[in-house]
This record gives sequence, C-alpha cells and structure tokens, in this order.
Amino acid sequence: MIFAFVIMLSRLLAPYVARVFACAPSKVDKILYPIESFAYRLGGVNPTHKMDWKEYVLSLMLLNFFQMTIAFVIFTFQDRLPLNPQGFPGLRWDLAFMQVISFATNTNLQHYNGEVTLSYLSQMGAVQFLQFTSAASGLCAAVAMVRGFKADSKDLGNFYVDFVRSLTRVLFPLCLTAALISVGLGVPQTLGGYTTIKTVEGATQTILVGPVASLVSIMQIGTNGGGYYGANSAYPLENPNPASDVLQIILMLLMPTVLCFVYGEMLGKRKESRPILWGSYGLFAVDLAIAFLATPFLRLNTGMEVRFGGFMSSFWTVVTTAVTTGSINSALASNHPLVILAGFLGMLIQATPGGKGCGLMYMIMYVVITVFVVGLMSGRTPEYLGMKITGRDMIILMAAFLVHPVIILIPTFAAYATGAVSAIGIGTNSVGFTQILYEYVSAAANNGSDFLGATANTPFFNLSTAFVMLAGRYAPIDLLIMLGGTMVGRKRSAEVGLKTDSITFSIVLIGSTLILVALTFFPFLAIGPILEYFKGFTTGYGY
Repeated sequence: MIFAFVIMLSRLLAPYVARVFACAPSKVDKILYPIESFAYRLGGVNPTHKMDWKEYVLSLMLLNFFQMTIAFVIFTFQDRLPLNPQGFPGLRWDLAFMQVISFATNTNLQHYNGEVTLSYLSQMGAVQFLQFTSAASGLCAAVAMVRGFKADSKDLGNFYVDFVRSLTRVLFPLCLTAALISVGLGVPQTLGGYTTIKTVEGATQTILVGPVASLVSIMQIGTNGGGYYGANSAYPLENPNPASDVLQIILMLLMPTVLCFVYGEMLGKRKESRPILWGSYGLFAVDLAIAFLATPFLRLNTGMEVRFGGFMSSFWTVVTTAVTTGSINSALASNHPLVILAGFLGMLIQATPGGKGCGLMYMIMYVVITVFVVGLMSGRTPEYLGMKITGRDMIILMAAFLVHPVIILIPTFAAYATGAVSAIGIGTNSVGFTQILYEYVSAAANNGSDFLGATANTPFFNLSTAFVMLAGRYAPIDLLIMLGGTMVGRKRSAEVGLKTDSITFSIVLIGSTLILVALTFFPFLAIGPILEYFKGFTTGYGY
C-alpha cells in the first residue's frame, strides 16, 4: 500500500516538477515571481543567462561552500548567539567542521546528540538551512544532467534559477504540508524551552521539545536524515506512533520516485522513465528480499526493537538506506545481519531509487553502462536515445563509479592502522568491522545512518568522514553533470537502436548493476555482515 501510494502520488507530481524546472507559466507566478526576482537581484544573478557544465558546477560549488561558512559560524559561536535557552556551548572546531560538511552534502551523519548539543538557532539556522539547500542542490544537479540528454538541448540551464525555484515551488510547499501533518500526529513544534516535570512515580523528567516537526519534514522529503534528537526517529517525540512512522517512510520515498517520472517528462519521452523506475524498484525488491530472509531468524537477535515491531523496523532500515536518507526508527545494532547487508547494498548502489537528485543521476549512469555493455556484446555501436556512447563517456562514468571504492576502503583501513578504532572501543571482529565499514559507506553514499553516533566524536573520525563526504558528494555529481554537458548538441541518429523502455532491458539493467557492485564490494561484505549472519545462524546470536 505504501509503494502504491508513493508511485501514484509521484506520477501526479512529476508533470508539475518538470514544469517548475522548465520555467513554464504557473498560477502561482503572481505570488512567487516577485520573491524570486528579489532573490536574483540580491545575488546579482541574471536569470536569463544560460550555463555550460563548467559554469553550472562552479556555481553549485561556490554557493554550497558559502552556505557552509555561515553554518560553521553558527555552530562555533552558538553560545554567543540568540535562541539558546539551554545555554549550550559552541561546538569544537573539528566537530563543527564535520557537521557543516555533513549537512551541506545531504549526508547528515551526526557525531553528537542534538537535544543536548545544539541551540534552537543551530537546529534551524544551520541544520534545517543546510538540509533545504543541500536538497535543492541535488535536485538542480539531476535536472542539469537530464537537460544534456534532451534532443533539443543547447545548455544546462541556470543553476541559480533552478536553485531558487526548487526551494520556492517544490521543497517549501511540500515541507510546510508535511510539517503541519506531523504536528497533527503529535510531533512538537515550538521555540519554548525544555520543560521539567514530575512523573506519576514522583521522578523528575525533562521534556525535550523544540522546532522538531519542521526539521522532520525536510529531513525526510530532502532525504537528509539528520534528526532533531540523537536517537533520530526512534525517539518518541520525533516519531510518536505508527501513523507518523508510515508518513515518514512515504516522505522518504516521495522525491526520489517523483524524479523517476520527471526524467521522462523532461525528455518528452515518458516511456524512458520505465527503465529508471523499474530498475530502481527492482533493485529495491532485491534489498527487501535479502532483508526479509531474516524474518524466520529474528529470534537470533539480542534486543530487536519492538516499538514499531521487527517488520517495520527492518522495512524502515531498507527504505532509509535505499533512498540514502539515513534516518532510523530503531537502533541499527538491533537489526539482523541480513537487514544490515540489505542496507549496505542500498548505499553502495545509490539508485534504489537513491537520494533525490543523486539517485536519478546514478540510475542514468547504470543505464548508460548497461547500454554500452549490451552494445558490445551484440556487436553493434552502443547508442542511448539515438546518441553514440563514446570512450570518453565511459571514462567519465567509470571515474564516477570508482570514486566510492577508493574513499570507502582507504579510510576504513586507516582507521584500523592508526588505532582510531580501538580508541573508541570497537572490536576487531566481524561486528566491529561491519560498524567501521558502515561508517564510511554511509559517509561516501551521503546517507548518514551509522552505528557509532556520538562515540565517533574524535578528531580522526570527524575529519576522515568529512573528507569522505565531500568526495562522495561532489566528485560523482560533478562528473555526471560533465557527462550531461558533453551530450549537449550531440548528433542523434533517427534509427531506433537498443530498445531501453522494455521490461527485458530493465531486467538486464538490474542484473548488470548488481554484478558491478557485488564484484567491487563483496569481499568486504563477506568479512562483515555476511560472516556475522553465518556466525549468528550457527551459534544463535545476531548483532
């Protein structure tokens, strides 16, 4: 029912989102045009100026780094700034540096507990601010890449126009709606200070409230994942009941699924959305199948979360890693090894259906790679949408794919070699290796869920994950925007080449993607969650 609702709603929203980025006339123009025009004037932007891929990438990077600077100042000096009724001190520089990069790259990996660390200003002016801007940046990057594949493309558009319109016409309305629904379901939204009460048993308890609903809406819709509380959506005030649990799952899946349909809308060929959608959800089905193989063996776990039940806890874990959101409704350590393995696959593939923007870009990458391989196997020149796939295209795609093995495996080994792992009390067995590998896979995939939490608040883990998140975010999307730029104006054949909108191609796409990822990462998964599964199966203990 959740999938059916998400796909139906996404299909309805897709034409609207496509018109937003096509700058098509709209009924809300009278209200939003003056606001958008003011933003352009304030930034000195010419909205009619068109950009090539180099200028688009440079604009995206400069704006993102400027936003990071603002957030770093807020984090560091929150003790001297307003909206800090709890009197929290400023963050240490390495933690502030890591968290700024984490939120700006749409990762939201948190090495702190928000309810006892961040002021209201930091939660809104830094965390929620960057959650909006990083989500908008991801949307813009995907739209720019898709424009390069259009038959009549002459440029990639204007980044600043895309950025502003993605906020005013897509993210703000969706998040306002989601926040109001969340408040109705019991999620707090207030600027009042924490309240100390006496319980029925006579004990003292502090009720930790704040601007929670507004953060929940953008953290899930923007596939950010960073929660108001350290326990994220496992905390009762952030996710009070089964209805709010289902709502947040829907919000996580919404924008990545919308973009599957937007792809066909922007190309003017709706059928080309089929391999993107079928491929994404086919890979998602594989993740779910692996995770729910664990269902008969849940008794092997030591401490499975029970507030939402084993099924919904496992389902959430697969969803949050499949769309690279990273929020949690249960402790990862309580999940079965097969659920964790499914989570790894979601983050390593990043297109099941992936994060909003980046997930679509990765799925296009896998489509082009599959077209190239199938073309070579059939003895014909590889073509996609009538365009020949060149050796230069494949170099760009392979570079984008190989970024992640490098930035995941090197710091994982360095964490053991430097003693950073033992310094935080993590063992050297399969469980400990899984936790450390997960930390860097999550950082590289801009996912943000992790086993370590505030335990990893050390200079080594703060700085190493910060650089992994930077490389994992900007290297692939810059390369894929470059690919879109090289497609602009490319000669197209009138002949029909490989039929990519068929179910047969989608099956081949799913298979080639799984093989590509499995060949790269299987040895490391084998000594992590796979080994832990077999240990648990034979000894009666899971995580």
